[in-house]
Amino acid sequence: MKKLLLATLLLGMFLTSQARHGYKIEISFKQDIPDTFVYLAHYFAKSLPTIYKTDSAKVINKRTAVFNSKDSVLGGIYLVLFKNNSRYIEFVLNNGDQMSIDIDTTNLPASMTFKNSPENTRYVSYGTYLLEFGKLQQQLNEELKSAKNAADSQAIREKGAEAGKKLNAYRRDYAQTYKGTYLASVFDALEVPQVPEGPHYLPGTNTIDSNFAYEYYKAHYWDKFDFSDNRLINSPIYDARLDEYFNRLVLPLPDTMKAEADWLLAKSRKASELFKYTLHWLARNAEGSKVMGMDEVFVHLVEKYYMKGDAFWLDSAALAKYEDRAKKIAPNVLGNIAPDLVMQDVYTLKDRPLSSISSPYTLLVFWAEDCSHCVKEVPLLDSVYKANLKDRGVTIYAVATKGGDLSDKHKMIEKLNLKHWTNVMDMNNTTDYKSKYDVYSTPKIYLLDANKKIIGKGLDHGNIGEVIDWVEKKNRKNQ
Repeated sequence: MKKLLLATLLLGMFLTSQARHGYKIEISFKQDIPDTFVYLAHYFAKSLPTIYKTDSAKVINKRTAVFNSKDSVLGGIYLVLFKNNSRYIEFVLNNGDQMSIDIDTTNLPASMTFKNSPENTRYVSYGTYLLEFGKLQQQLNEELKSAKNAADSQAIREKGAEAGKKLNAYRRDYAQTYKGTYLASVFDALEVPQVPEGPHYLPGTNTIDSNFAYEYYKAHYWDKFDFSDNRLINSPIYDARLDEYFNRLVLPLPDTMKAEADWLLAKSRKASELFKYTLHWLARNAEGSKVMGMDEVFVHLVEKYYMKGDAFWLDSAALAKYEDRAKKIAPNVLGNIAPDLVMQDVYTLKDRPLSSISSPYTLLVFWAEDCSHCVKEVPLLDSVYKANLKDRGVTIYAVATKGGDLSDKHKMIEKLNLKHWTNVMDMNNTTDYKSKYDVYSTPKIYLLDANKKIIGKGLDHGNIGEVIDWVEKKNRKNQ
């Protein structure tokens, strides 16, 4: 008998473990819907409209549908799309869930009812609370527009701040009460640091620490984010948090960015989906950044992660594109010695190497006479050059990137009064300047120091002087 009971118990445990894979979601609509199929979708790091369809279910008698899968699924916040994808409901789905959802389309989200899913019953309550919070914020915004004086405006802002505190308290209380649930993990991930009130002083002094709020907020920014919970990728949270941290809180310096990227990637390794998105986001953000020097961060990420096999989701062709891009950027990152260019003077046709320019600073300018942006930028650059850059020891080495008749270049150079520049071009097509300097659009401007070290790139007429100021200030500090 004992053996029979043990066998029955083990069988029950086995069946229970098998039932934990996949999902079964029975949908009942109170009103007829026009769809032949409804769709199951999920968030992926971003908010609407960025969602991904993952399943479909046929609608029976315009009222019911069943999503059913036996495959393991990564949980998260999912959506059911209906009325030709124009309407949706949100709910929490965990691997192994079996639930039913009754939907009254006239009063969402409050009208949704769930069976076999207490977490989603609580989620409906939160959705109703959030709806009321949104209405209050809209009301306060309208009141702010008609405020008669500063005191009225301040009072309205205080009401909004108090409502925000109550919302944060709601989430914190929930996360504590239902610790371990998915929604608790989401609410923790949403929490932002609350900077302690009161004056804060520099250590051992009576001087106010003006950076305290920033440093505290940044230091505690990720405290409540569970980097071991892969399911957080299936929520509309992570992308915005990455953007705020790296583009608003981290200092936009290559070494700082690289260190912060390595730190966050190390934390996110605990969950493969979070790691995957983190690496992809960081590389894309660095490559597309307008901040000078961020291409160095991109090269770092490719060399340390993509080329070492960490981008496990990419095939060889996709990896090759990253590697090729990094190799094109690597020779011209800040701090490198500029690759020499043996170009020909457009008037004398004699060799005029970049290395032959002897001056405290060299502006390396790639431009074309038929480039509309160049024709606007180049005269502005020359005006700044004449006004103050020339007196600061700047020489301009201008590369005409368009081939063809030299007379066209002469006409444009003379039209724009640029004969005092060093005007050259690659007449023999031997320098490979496009690859060496990543010149796939024009104008492109580099600033080199006396040793031809790259100290600025991606510049325009408005920021060259600032870069020289910053470099000279740094040099004085290091003396």
